[in-house]
Amino acid sequence: MKRIVVTGLGALTPIGNTVEEYWDSLLAGRNGAAPTDAFDPQDMPFRVACQVHGFDPTVYMHRKTVRRTARPTHMAVATGKMALEDSGLEIHDGNRDRVGVLVGTGAGGIVEVIKAGTQLPTVGWKRVTPMLVPTSMSNAVSCLVSIETGASGPVVTSTAACASGSYAVLEAFHILMRDEADAVIAGGTEAALELSIVSSFGRMGTLSQDTDPAQASKPFSVDRDGFAPSEGSASMILETAEHAEQRGAKVYAELLGGYLTSDAYHLTAPDPDGRGAARAMRETLRVTGLDRTDIDVVFAHGTGTVLNDRTEARALNAVFGDHTPHLHVTSVKSMIGHSLGAAGAHSAVAAVKCLETGDIPPTISYTPDPEIDLNVVGNESRHAAVDVALVNAFGFGGQNAVVAFRRPSA
Repeated sequence: MKRIVVTGLGALTPIGNTVEEYWDSLLAGRNGAAPTDAFDPQDMPFRVACQVHGFDPTVYMHRKTVRRTARPTHMAVATGKMALEDSGLEIHDGNRDRVGVLVGTGAGGIVEVIKAGTQLPTVGWKRVTPMLVPTSMSNAVSCLVSIETGASGPVVTSTAACASGSYAVLEAFHILMRDEADAVIAGGTEAALELSIVSSFGRMGTLSQDTDPAQASKPFSVDRDGFAPSEGSASMILETAEHAEQRGAKVYAELLGGYLTSDAYHLTAPDPDGRGAARAMRETLRVTGLDRTDIDVVFAHGTGTVLNDRTEARALNAVFGDHTPHLHVTSVKSMIGHSLGAAGAHSAVAAVKCLETGDIPPTISYTPDPEIDLNVVGNESRHAAVDVALVNAFGFGGQNAVVAFRRPSA
């Protein structure tokens, strides 16, 4: 039976621009929220965001390429190259056709379209850059990773709202299992901190109105009131175990598989009974051959909205029953906010580091909610015996993705 392993990691986040910085900040419970300077919040009550600071894309690609591409693409290239360097995988003429790229994004380069549309009435159509379409198209985030690294195997962009990064990881798994590649750069990216987009989220009632950055993202907490919008990227190198062994690669974890479902319920609200989310977890157990008691930790979707967290808690209890109190449940969104299409990838990198170290990051700013019956890792990190981790990602449109990772020696 073919096995798929994780051999490299890369991350750009509001709490660290490398995997090491990200992981150390997670364990320390560092909050990445702050009053935003990404846009002028005007009179909006939504004034806090989680931004990536200090990122220089010219470190990872030519300055001319940077000018012609969008921020989410810059981030995808950066974390893809970080993960490649970490893995020790060198792409060359002899193997490039067997290396794929799978990147998820919810919004792609939509911010560039909004900017151009705002300027068009003033400057006229002849001043619109011919690069607007290739800059803003969603598949640019994967295509430029391919171009910049030389990977010429399957190249796919997954777009499933907030589940996009997890969709990419799982599709990479299937490509490897089908022997369409020996290795894949997989992950998610997002940079959509723009006034009209944030305004839309705010009008939906999904954003926190707390102006105190320390309280702007409180997953599973009794006083939660929405999420803090975020940005960033995360990538991992996935390989067949045989390929990794042949080149003597370090293995962080094994990707056991996962499952995708749809709520078929509503464009923005989850099924309040959590049936789609529960089925994604239940089917993940089935296809991976895991028992519910095998799961040690769940990196929850945990956005901090009243409805999402309640629904996810119901789904977890429905699937795990009397094992639920033994599950460590945490949400990295309490520290990095909701990075939309990158969220599943950010959680996946954290889950892999958790399996490597046995350390579980906390859910900060947490005050227990009596209506949410979960063993939340509240406010301080825990060290525990963790062999298997689930990563949940649930997107607008009712798209649910669950992936399972296992410690290599487990």
